[in-house]
Amino acid sequence: MTLPGRAGIGLMLIGGLLAACGGTAGSQAASSPSSTPSSSPAVSASASPSASVTPTIIAMNAGAMGMIVVAGASQMTVYTFSNDHPGVSNCAGACIAAWPALAVAAGQTPTAGPGVSGTLATITRGDGPVQVTYNGLPLYFFHNDQSPGDTHGNYTGWNLVRP
Repeated sequence: MTLPGRAGIGLMLIGGLLAACGGTAGSQAASSPSSTPSSSPAVSASASPSASVTPTIIAMNAGAMGMIVVAGASQMTVYTFSNDHPGVSNCAGACIAAWPALAVAAGQTPTAGPGVSGTLATITRGDGPVQVTYNGLPLYFFHNDQSPGDTHGNYTGWNLVRP
């Protein structure tokens, strides 16, 4: 296969993955339904579901995007998915591969840091992990965000989380 053929296949795969996860480029604000608050102090967060650290969730100024919520030791942007409902994640399979859940170890709950005014809690996903929620909605990272404040996952169907 020629290089342009491989590039074309790669673009088709990326397009299919984005379509499976709800989106084309755009922006939306996160909705904020109620949730049960959490009380335990540690959260394990990372853009890679297998890594384990214990940061808090904070608000950060992301330039033109304004104040957003970030998590993890690397302060990566978190998102909500428009197809989710309070307490329910509807992102699985290829979707969860592109949008890893902000997860904590069983028995741990998240802690709000500076600037975070919403309610943090957890849910148990259908595939087993415990996922952090903000105002009831499950939180995710985006696999193409590489640096603190990156907002490459700001697609239609995916929402930046506002403090």
